[in-house]
Amino acid sequence: MKQYVIDQLRESDYDHIHAFLDENAEKTAIEDVYRMDLPEELLTEIQKEHTECAPFYYAINLTRKQVSFELLIRTRHLIRCSCIAYASPEQRDHIIQFADNLLARLGIRL
Repeated sequence: MKQYVIDQLRESDYDHIHAFLDENAEKTAIEDVYRMDLPEELLTEIQKEHTECAPFYYAINLTRKQVSFELLIRTRHLIRCSCIAYASPEQRDHIIQFADNLLARLGIRL
């Protein structure tokens, strides 16, 4: 799995990130795994065509020691479809920027 990983979190970093994600991302049935919707303007052509598959999202996995941002863009409705793919360069940049902004906003320095 391709992902952007931020490791060596302190306990307080985990607490801050957990609180932020609880308020700003969608929780999944798995503890500390979240869904973050991808902005529509970043969808690829095939994702735009697959309106029945929308919304599209990327997963965020939080542990006590790291937070990872998966670079696989998924749909909530299907497990397999041609619109499910690794992030385009623009989508990847968005995910990494989101992660970096999250750390800055929470005052987390690694």
